[in-house]
Amino acid sequence: MRMPIMSVLLSFPGNPCPEPFRQGRSRTGDGFALRYCVFRTAVTPCQGAVVLLHGRNECIEKYAETCADLLARGFDVCTFDWRGQGGSTRFFRDARRGYVDDFAQYEADLDHMLGEVFLAEARPPFFIVAHSMGALVALLAAPQLTNRINRMVLSAPFLGLSPESPPPSVLGPVTGLMRHVGMGRAYMGAGPRGITAVDFAVNKLTHDRRRFARNQAILDPARGLGLGGPTAGWLRASISAMDRVADPAHMAAIRVPAVIVAAGADRVVSNAVTEAFGRRMRIGSMIMVPGARHELMQEADGYRDQFWAAFEAFVPGRAG
Repeated sequence: MRMPIMSVLLSFPGNPCPEPFRQGRSRTGDGFALRYCVFRTAVTPCQGAVVLLHGRNECIEKYAETCADLLARGFDVCTFDWRGQGGSTRFFRDARRGYVDDFAQYEADLDHMLGEVFLAEARPPFFIVAHSMGALVALLAAPQLTNRINRMVLSAPFLGLSPESPPPSVLGPVTGLMRHVGMGRAYMGAGPRGITAVDFAVNKLTHDRRRFARNQAILDPARGLGLGGPTAGWLRASISAMDRVADPAHMAAIRVPAVIVAAGADRVVSNAVTEAFGRRMRIGSMIMVPGARHELMQEADGYRDQFWAAFEAFVPGRAG
C-alpha cells in the first residue's frame, strides 16, 4: 500500500531553511506524489538554476544549508524528495522500508519534475548537483538531459558498493532471489532506525559532529522523514543500475559535461570503481577530496570548502 507523507517543510533548531518561492507535491503518472521546493535567489544577476538531487535516505530539510549556500552564490535551487523517501509517497504502510522496483522509476521522477515544475519555475541555465544515489540517477538519465542540463557536479556517486560490503557477484543474486520469492521489502544489514542508531564515533558519513547530530534529528523516526536500512529490493535495483550506467554504450551516450567530486576516505561507495568510471568518461573529470567522508556537502568546513571550490571552478554562470 502506498503511503502519502507530508508536503510542508519541517523546521528544526539550528537548521534554518530558506523561504521557498514555490513548494508542494506533484503527482507522477503512476500515482506517486513528489514533495518539492523551488527557491529563488535574491542575488542579481541570477546565475541560473541548480537541480539538487539527494542520496538514499535524504530529504529537502537535510539540504537547507546547501540550498542557502547556492542561493548566496546567485543560483535558484530546485529540489525534491524521491519516491519512497522524505516527504514523498512511500511504497509500503511501513514507511521506513525504503524501496524501488527499478531505478528507471527515479529517472522518471527527475524527468517529471523537470518537465512539470522546475523548467517553468526557475531561471536558466540549468545545472545538476547530485549526491550518491542522486548522482547515479543523474548519470543514468544523462543521455536524455542533453539541451536541458548544462553541467553536472556529482558528489561521491554511488557507482560501486563499498569494499566492506559483499561483492555484487554475491549480493546481486541473493537480493534478486529474495525479491523473486517476495522478500524484496526485507531489511538488509540494518533495521528500521537506520542512521539514527549510529554513534558519531563510528559513523562513515562526516567528520562534523554538529551536522551529524542535526541530520540524525531530521531523520529521527518520530519525524516521519527518514528510512531504515536498505531493503533487498532497493539493493537489487541499485546493482542493476550500476551495471547499466557502466555499460560502454550508455557512457558513450552521455553528452552533458560532468565533474565527479569523490571523498578520499569514503567507506560507503567504492572509490576504485568511481576512479575507473572517471577515467572512462568522455566529457568529464574527477577530483578527490583527501580525507573526506561520504557526505561532502554535510562534511566539516575544510572538506566542504573544497567541494564548493570544485563547484565554482566548473559551473559557469551567465555573463552579466
